[in-house]
Amino acid sequence: MRYILLAVAFSVAVSILLKLARRAGIDIVQAVGTNYIVASALTWWLLNGTPRAALDARATWTPLIALGVLLPSIFIVMARSVRTVGIVRTDVAQRLSLFVSLFAAFVFLGDTLTPLKGAGIGLALVAVLCVLWRKERGKVEAGSWWAPLLVFAGFGAIDVCFKLIALAGASFASALLAAFLIAMVLCWLVAFGRAVAGKAALSLRNLGFGAVLGACNFGNILFYIRGHQVLASEPSLVFASTNVGVVLLGTLVGAFAFREKLSALNWLGILLAIAAIGVMTLAR
Repeated sequence: MRYILLAVAFSVAVSILLKLARRAGIDIVQAVGTNYIVASALTWWLLNGTPRAALDARATWTPLIALGVLLPSIFIVMARSVRTVGIVRTDVAQRLSLFVSLFAAFVFLGDTLTPLKGAGIGLALVAVLCVLWRKERGKVEAGSWWAPLLVFAGFGAIDVCFKLIALAGASFASALLAAFLIAMVLCWLVAFGRAVAGKAALSLRNLGFGAVLGACNFGNILFYIRGHQVLASEPSLVFASTNVGVVLLGTLVGAFAFREKLSALNWLGILLAIAAIGVMTLAR
């Protein structure tokens, strides 16, 4: 479970950085582009990844291209969601993507649903719904709900793409590097285009922020996939426990660090999330 815990910590760190980006006046496109430079370098340096090794496995081409588009796109949408509806709701929307992931695990990826595993997942879903419930006391920024909905769909698709790459037999490091490089190129095409159009000048401040973001992003994805490798026969366990863990930690950070209001039902959801993680650990 240590890989899952590390993935959770880095995932919430990414949300915190995205929350702080607007306050710091950061251009998110440049930051995300720099993030993929750093993530690519770390993958090459620490994991000895080579993109050619991934491209040689033809079954990875489709999920790799999909990841190259999805990864930077979901980063930008997530930044919007964190800004408009907060860390708690964004992390819940992100982790509700477990519906997409679990559907793929049981229907397409050959996972087996045991009674204990089913109980843990069911408890996790109830916990997520309790944490999601928010009583509005003021107006939400117009159009703010499209962002968390896209976060929900996008992260579900990313989970499935990573599992498909693993099942195709491609080297973990080379596949990760290939996806990062595709995402990096796409991001910087947009960033340079915006700079030429005078919308956002290139800035060392943006690049520095992106470097920190990249280190956290690399840690998040690295340990998430490591969890899948260690528990290759139980993808639903990795999906569910990572999702619930992020909801739990993200809720606590949102409540205490950013003063996002939580109701009694939200706190009940946190307790249920802790219980769900315990059940799923036993289910292993």
